[in-house]
Amino acid sequence: MLAASFVLAVEVLENLAYLANASNLVLYMSKIMHFTPSSSANIVTNFMGTAFLLAILGGFLADAFFSTYSIYLISAVIEFMGLLILTVQAHIPSLKSPNCVMGNTNSLCQKVHGGGVVMLFAGLYLVALGVGGIKGSLPPHGAEQFDETTPEGRKKRSSFFNYFVFSLACGALIAVTFVVWIEDNKGWQWGLGVSTASILISIPVFLLGSQRYRTKIPAGSPITTMIKVLVAAICNNCKARNSTNAIRSMATSPSYTTEIGDGQESNNTREEIMMQGQTLTESLKCLNKAVMEPLHPMLKCTVKEVEEVKIVLRILPIFMSTIMLNCCLAQLSTFSVQQSSTMDTMLGSFKVPPASLPVFPVLFIMILAPVYNHVIVPFARKITKTEMGITHLQRIGTGLFLSIVAMTVAALVETKRKKTAAKYGLLDSAKPLPITFLWVAIQYLFLGSADLFTLAGMMEFFFTEAPWSMRSLATALSWASLAMGYFLSTVLVSIINKVTGAFGHTPWLLGTNLNHYHLERFYWLMCVLSGLNFIHYLFWANSYKYRH
Repeated sequence: MLAASFVLAVEVLENLAYLANASNLVLYMSKIMHFTPSSSANIVTNFMGTAFLLAILGGFLADAFFSTYSIYLISAVIEFMGLLILTVQAHIPSLKSPNCVMGNTNSLCQKVHGGGVVMLFAGLYLVALGVGGIKGSLPPHGAEQFDETTPEGRKKRSSFFNYFVFSLACGALIAVTFVVWIEDNKGWQWGLGVSTASILISIPVFLLGSQRYRTKIPAGSPITTMIKVLVAAICNNCKARNSTNAIRSMATSPSYTTEIGDGQESNNTREEIMMQGQTLTESLKCLNKAVMEPLHPMLKCTVKEVEEVKIVLRILPIFMSTIMLNCCLAQLSTFSVQQSSTMDTMLGSFKVPPASLPVFPVLFIMILAPVYNHVIVPFARKITKTEMGITHLQRIGTGLFLSIVAMTVAALVETKRKKTAAKYGLLDSAKPLPITFLWVAIQYLFLGSADLFTLAGMMEFFFTEAPWSMRSLATALSWASLAMGYFLSTVLVSIINKVTGAFGHTPWLLGTNLNHYHLERFYWLMCVLSGLNFIHYLFWANSYKYRH
């Protein structure tokens, strides 16, 4: 736990650097770079989606060629370079959007172009590459510090994943309060400067634990093994089918007196398996023929390799079921921030920056994570008489259900917001509406709770269930799910605008004025899709059998 504590401290600094920009980026794009609200939302979701998808690359490299230790250091340097570029751009006016013709309305401003665009996206995607590498290497590096051969070690590892999410929340709390306030009141160059310094400080903090870390030695490319098993299974199944057809045709000949059918072929397969001293499981039987004599020596597979590929294929439906939840979470960084920016953000005499809204789920996570670890789990262990108490899949399912509730609340709140705008004749005005932004905070609380249950559950599930040689790659699936959710959000916005615009109506999510959007309909659609996804998840979760 002492070695893992360095990882937790680093995660606070790393998430501070990343989320300080991601949470406020949609307003930076719309108000400073002068993109439209929907374009700004898509830029943010594409950036965040790319960052989390690149976690797959980080996990793959950590498993195959480098170590989680090395990948973190390389990725931290890359993220630092990206943040440095963004800080320089924010500091030099000529590299940003040209000045508005008059006033501050986006309709009269020209969006950033030329070298400014190149610098903006070069900085953003260097940050995305660095974030991806860190997310793909840091959680498995921390989890590798525990002895999983003992119940106590497994319990401590489970606690680590809970406190990893707690550390994420700690970094997020500083990001969405202190750093966002700096960005809104002192300038983006100062906020980006804080992020740049934060990721730079994380490197020596990580290095302090070097003498205590236990680092897994890379075991070669897991992707190569998966491809080899799948190709061998396909080829051998085709070969077996052709052999069976030939045998059946020979059986009609008088000279062929002994009938040889599928039974002998399967016996041969069993003999080959027994020679390897291991046995194959009955699930995904179509892969079992991969252990037969291959058509080419490069396709020779062991039973161990086949079983490892089966494990990965069995967890993929669970991974696919979590994408919709993360599509809902994407709204916290886009439309929800824009909603709150049109509302009254005063708390007494203090004006709350709209991008600080995530402080509500962050605080809730910081309270709930220790309570879950020290109260709920021990109580569940006494009730269920099991080591886990609450299973990984039960945690994930709880998060998926909460996302449905969150989207329902979001739709109702947006309906109330627009009714208020219509009541006071402010649909075409840029003035803040006489309705508190705390209404939007309700959906943040539900989605924050969903994130705690699902993210910690996913990371532990993928790490513990995956083969030893693929653990970093499998853990990265948790972040890849976030990536796919952000990309799905972008796709949904584009499809909805095309479909609704094709029928002669104004597209639901198009224009510069959020009050003219049909955002409540979009949220209701998300609610329905989340409900269907939850049913899909229950099917796979109920049929899943744990390895341990």
